[in-house]
Amino acid sequence: MDFQSCFPVWEQLTVAQRERVLSGLLRRHVEKGTVLHNGSMDCTGLMLVESGQLRAYILSDEGREITIYRLFDRDICLFSASCIMRSIQFDVTIETEKDTDLWLIPAEIYRQLMTESAPVSNYTNEIMAARFSEVMWLMEQVMWKSMDRRVAAFLLEESAIEGTDRLRITHEAIANHLGTHREVVTRMLRYFQNEGMVKLSRGAVDITDSGRLEALERA
Repeated sequence: MDFQSCFPVWEQLTVAQRERVLSGLLRRHVEKGTVLHNGSMDCTGLMLVESGQLRAYILSDEGREITIYRLFDRDICLFSASCIMRSIQFDVTIETEKDTDLWLIPAEIYRQLMTESAPVSNYTNEIMAARFSEVMWLMEQVMWKSMDRRVAAFLLEESAIEGTDRLRITHEAIANHLGTHREVVTRMLRYFQNEGMVKLSRGAVDITDSGRLEALERA
């Protein structure tokens, strides 16, 4: 897999623009748990995931985390180039959830592309609209969905991502994804266990009845 085949508007760039991108392009291998971008004052550049998994989250004034979206193979991380997007008024942290290989286009080069190329500008606006749709969806979940349904939905999503019913994840990590306290998640998981939907062990959650979790999530 090469950068040219992963960058959706590559064929619509001029020869000079392509050369400029390739001359500044960086390829990085990043280990799990690395913070790649931290806040609006950190203008890392545009990241394109070759393989791996990233998590974007925001922090409350009390230091509580909540995941706003996750990125996988071939996904583009635009908030890491937040200095390009003058309308972004909140701080986003980008962290690797798995060992990740990615390409980085420096912010200044991407800013020039947006100025010169209508396809790049339009594509950037599409990404931004999609990300804000995800943020709005998250707000709806937080405001209107009960915590038991949110925990059930998270477990099902995590199972789909990992391809297994055995989730090696802590209660603290789940709480960070959902923007709540660990004690709340522990209480919910113990209830799920009592109802036969999951089995808890140290550092892991085993889904034992995905059908009931799905029914709860849809309720």
